[in-house]
Amino acid sequence: MNLVFRDQKHLWHPLTQHKISPEAIPIVKAKGSILYAEDGSQYIDGISSWYTAMYGHCNEFISGRVAAQMQNLDQVVFSGFTHEPAVKLSEELIKILPGNQQKLFFNDNGSTATEIGIKMALQYHYNQGNRRNVMLAFEEGFHGDTFGAMSVSGLSVYNGAFEEHFIEVIRIPVPLGKNNSEVISQLEMLISENDIAGFIYEPLVQGAAGMKMHNAEGLNEILNICQKNDIICVADEVMTGFGKTGKYFASDYLATKPDIICLSKALTAGLLPMGLTTCSQKIYDAFYDDKISKGLFHGHTYSANPPACAAAIAGIELLVSEEIQQNIRKVIKSHQAFDEKIKDHPKVTNRRQLGVIYAFDINLKMDRYGNLRNQLYKHFMDNGVFLRPLGNTIYILAPFTVSQTELDKIYHVIEDLLDKFL
Repeated sequence: MNLVFRDQKHLWHPLTQHKISPEAIPIVKAKGSILYAEDGSQYIDGISSWYTAMYGHCNEFISGRVAAQMQNLDQVVFSGFTHEPAVKLSEELIKILPGNQQKLFFNDNGSTATEIGIKMALQYHYNQGNRRNVMLAFEEGFHGDTFGAMSVSGLSVYNGAFEEHFIEVIRIPVPLGKNNSEVISQLEMLISENDIAGFIYEPLVQGAAGMKMHNAEGLNEILNICQKNDIICVADEVMTGFGKTGKYFASDYLATKPDIICLSKALTAGLLPMGLTTCSQKIYDAFYDDKISKGLFHGHTYSANPPACAAAIAGIELLVSEEIQQNIRKVIKSHQAFDEKIKDHPKVTNRRQLGVIYAFDINLKMDRYGNLRNQLYKHFMDNGVFLRPLGNTIYILAPFTVSQTELDKIYHVIEDLLDKFL
């Protein structure tokens, strides 16, 4: 019985309408930037498996650390206990986080990281007797699939069936430079009319919206105004964190730092699930009290899982190494050269890049998960490149370790799409 048939008997895949979707492709091995299929096909992982495997698949340095940790301490409850991998991770992560971050709260994934960030912002005010129960977010933001995370997300394709159950959220457009003054005016009006507890945002790049990028100066002004009004700023760096923007974190481009940062994905280099929500001392102090009820009563069974912590520590060691930083610079320059090559193509519009993230839009209207988009996806897969178009947006976010030959193939398959397919 082949793997596809066995898969179809019991499994329900994410972001999939099984009645009309093609069969899932069985992957039997991954190494570096390559995914190996059961039928012998190979695919360059042009999106690092949803931005996780940034140091390449099955990286032996990371997997070796995890294997060693599993022989010593596999899992222990993190309420009432602590352990060296969690402590060591906190020490190493604090070194590279924005300077105001002081405390780490462990969780399981990106959605729970943002969920806790939202809860921190709301309870920060609740603990002080302030009636603030409204969250502020950007239009077209995406922050995950749990209920708080869905509430602050602005992509109805994911949320439509649940919207009547959401917490109260108001939205502003992203600042693009030319509209900064209008966004600031709208923000100031909303602050005067609403009891806003927190502002959650994807700094500089909105991933699920199609790698849409916005203006650092405008975002910095928004953060300034929010913090002056005691609105807790929650940076969702689940996608942008750990070097993808060319700095350790997208927040490093901003003078005003967030009160809270949400992390996952590349945190554990794609090996194991884990999330973190970090915060400033100010946030932590609002929960530090003789009253038990003022504590943050949120917990996950696998919080601070020791092997996951070991993976994260190893990933940070690689991230700060000269080798990976040099690789990041090479990928950035390679994307810039590719951008120069296609910039005048009549089917290419809205080109954008930040760090190793490169995206452009095809000058055609299409549904996010419609037939035309699916044909684009099939073209890439048929040619050995794993890219997932977001509607008419084509983006590349390959591992830092991707070779120039592999990048050139990605570029060639995209050019072939532009010249022959459309």
